Amino acid sequence: MAIETEPQPRVCDRALVRAFEFLGKRWNGVILATLQTGASTFSELRRAVGGISDSVLSERLVELTTAGLITRTVDAGPPVAVAYTLTDSGTALLPALNELTTWATENLTD
Repeated sequence: MAIETEPQPRVCDRALVRAFEFLGKRWNGVILATLQTGASTFSELRRAVGGISDSVLSERLVELTTAGLITRTVDAGPPVAVAYTLTDSGTALLPALNELTTWATENLTD
């Protein structure tokens, strides 16, 4: 006689939930992907990431820096220049971001 067991609820992996909470925040993944070609200034990022406001870009750069995914480097100049680059942790995300880009190109319609 078989013993019936109650089905176990599905639980999403907590690490995946944390990753999407962070990367799913608008612009974070796009900013990281934009930095894959090298260091960029605030103005270069604003132009590359069309549609983002200065205040939101500033907020996201602080979040990405605090998370250890990018670094902010200040060159005292003159003139003073600030550049943003990926850290090793940020660079480690690039294969996943590139795969998402490929998937979106192949599966999402405009």
